[in-house]
Amino acid sequence: MKNNIILSIKNLSKLYGVEKSRAFKMKSLGASKDEVYKKTGTTVALWDVTLDIKKGEIFVIIGLSGSGKSTLVRCFNMLNKPSSGEILFNDKNISKFNKKELKEYRRNNIAMVFQNFGLMSHRDVLGNVEYGLEVKGVSKEERQAKAREMISMVGLEGLENEPISSLSGGMKQRVGLARALANDPDILLMDEPFSALDPLVRKDMQFELLSIQKKLDKTIIFITHDINEAFKLGNRVAIMRDGELIQLDTPEMIFEHPANDYVKQFINDADKTQVISVRSVMATPNSIVRRTDSPSYAIKIMRSNRVSSAYVVGDKMKLLGIATIDDAVRARNEKLSLSDIVIENIMTTAPDTLLHDIIPMAAETRYPIAVIDSDGSLKGILSKADVLSSML
Repeated sequence: MKNNIILSIKNLSKLYGVEKSRAFKMKSLGASKDEVYKKTGTTVALWDVTLDIKKGEIFVIIGLSGSGKSTLVRCFNMLNKPSSGEILFNDKNISKFNKKELKEYRRNNIAMVFQNFGLMSHRDVLGNVEYGLEVKGVSKEERQAKAREMISMVGLEGLENEPISSLSGGMKQRVGLARALANDPDILLMDEPFSALDPLVRKDMQFELLSIQKKLDKTIIFITHDINEAFKLGNRVAIMRDGELIQLDTPEMIFEHPANDYVKQFINDADKTQVISVRSVMATPNSIVRRTDSPSYAIKIMRSNRVSSAYVVGDKMKLLGIATIDDAVRARNEKLSLSDIVIENIMTTAPDTLLHDIIPMAAETRYPIAVIDSDGSLKGILSKADVLSSML
């Protein structure tokens, strides 16, 4: 297994019913899920799913009700035992674990955050968060210190002694998240954890999850039926239908290359600006001058490209700013250099920035937004027209 793969799923199937052998044969010969059920009474919940999940990524599984997404995730911690196939955690087949090995795997390597919170009403916030460590036999001092750390991380510092009944839905979900993180699992499973929350709280929790991920670098497997949530959170997204994996890729690649008409329809209502990065729509700037060039040369470049400004760069294409044609004419007449007229205070962004995040910037700027990499070198430009056309 590749070093960066933490969970590898190979030809995984899960069937419910008495006539599984007959159902397997029918499905292998191309029968649909509905045909199999009508003739055998057996439900094909998952069929021949193969995928790899990378360490440290947010891996989102999305699909409609009955698509198999929750069944699949429950196989990852063996709450559902697969009918066939393998689930390899760090090269170990968890379906072959004995009771002791499975118990240790669930305690130490994988944790789950549920939609309905799953909190204990007779315990306060601290008591809920420390519970998993208490079961492990961790000392009171150590487990409470860890629990307080996670409570602070999810934004509930100061509420350690509050009863669960006094918390809002968003706060309860934060407690559930803190409890899962306190166990320091390798993998965090999240089964539609935000779907019961109102839209504003849900958006806040999405931001919180991304923030926590940056700090802890956990592998998170996240289930949702909301395509915008999937594309906002997922490094990669798996789209499921009738128990089968239809497409697995980055949100941007799914947008650009949907696998079939079903995927096209499925992503039709997604907010493109939440998925498409600046890199995909930026243009190559034609009007570039070096700071050592003359104002006359800058005027020539701008006129030949029919623009009113040019980007001024230094060594290795490092962006210094913009020179306008009016200033270049003045510099030529007054015998000034480009360095004397360069406008340094211009708007810039990075290639991986989402379009959604630069819409306000695009609306305000007088000039195209300069796209620069981490060392400040110019990679492209983004005009208001580029932003607007990408939204259509």
